[in-house]
Amino acid sequence: MSTLGTPLSPSALRVMLLGSGELGKEVLIALQRLGVETIAVDRYDHAPGQQVAHHARTITMSDPAQLRALIEAEKPDLVVPEIEAIATPVLEALEAEGKIRCIPTARAARLTMDREGIRRLAAEELGLPTSPYKFCDSLAELQAAIDSGDGGKGIGYPCIVKPVMSSSGKGQSKIDGPADVQKAWDYAMAGGRVGPGRIIVEGFIDFDYEITQLTVRAVGEAGQIESHFCDPIGHVQVSGDYVESWQPHPMSAVAQAESRRIAKAVTDNLGGQGLFGVELFVKGDQVRFSEVSPRPHDTGMVTMITQWQNEFELHARAILGLPVDTTLKSPGASAVIYGGVDATGIVFDGVADALRVPHSEIRLFGKPESFVKRRMGVALVHDADVDVARRQAKLAAGKVRPREA
Repeated sequence: MSTLGTPLSPSALRVMLLGSGELGKEVLIALQRLGVETIAVDRYDHAPGQQVAHHARTITMSDPAQLRALIEAEKPDLVVPEIEAIATPVLEALEAEGKIRCIPTARAARLTMDREGIRRLAAEELGLPTSPYKFCDSLAELQAAIDSGDGGKGIGYPCIVKPVMSSSGKGQSKIDGPADVQKAWDYAMAGGRVGPGRIIVEGFIDFDYEITQLTVRAVGEAGQIESHFCDPIGHVQVSGDYVESWQPHPMSAVAQAESRRIAKAVTDNLGGQGLFGVELFVKGDQVRFSEVSPRPHDTGMVTMITQWQNEFELHARAILGLPVDTTLKSPGASAVIYGGVDATGIVFDGVADALRVPHSEIRLFGKPESFVKRRMGVALVHDADVDVARRQAKLAAGKVRPREA
């Protein structure tokens, strides 16, 4: 795959992204810089990635018939899932038929699209340390899973409830006592990526911090797959939704080695090529696996200012069979810019003020519709001192003021 062609010509290497939000947009840009012809697919028109791709297509990606028809019509060389709500059995079938190469693999896309598949793989097949957990299909099952904790066999209070399929923390909440159970169940049902369904309830574990360990599986000089690791990324989440991140996050050598061991075990099992975002809980030198995404991670947007090759460039290079470099360029931080209003076609005031913050960059995603808590942009700051970078990134983000046009 390391032979590249010319876009919009018979020699073109064609890559289809399934999901074209802000993360997909950056992957598309990275691919285009390498001369790849790109097809951006999303559930709504004018998604961020569709604004920069060679071709834009709008379908319901969770609809098996629509997904198969589009892939068979476009005949891409690579299919790159960028979201969870995809009819992954179609990808597995097309891969088995030899019609597509799915990144990293169709099996990986299926396993990681819901929390049940990947949690059972990590804990039950690979024996990796995780929080205690149970899966539930009803409010009664959730209550039973929690109550059985009193006998030492279940979850107990406090605990975390999440839909098995959701993104960016949607539907996730903490239960501190019996009064919170119904509310948490209702919130999980509303936040599921493909509507109401199954949930995971996890025991609340004590940890010092949470990191994202970006892991890249790329082709080495001798043709074999090699694992590469970025410096650990620390982050703050509110209701499971990323609001700021920084790199590198300080951790002991023992904890870092264990983080990389766990990340390699999971990603080796998933196989294929590309970048993975592995989320981990750390307490002292102890590390527990949380989740993994077989694609660039929202907390990894900080790499746009901290690494010589950011996570999107690493993903593009790895899936094309090209060499990668995970070297840190400078410590730095990111902070989310929220929409603040429910409106379409908003405008942004204060961008010049934000860019006057030393060592800052601003990325506005171009989403056609804003919501109060929708991520519409990100502020990035590099500084030799991570704490300074965090303060400055939040300062820059706060100066950008979205409003109705």
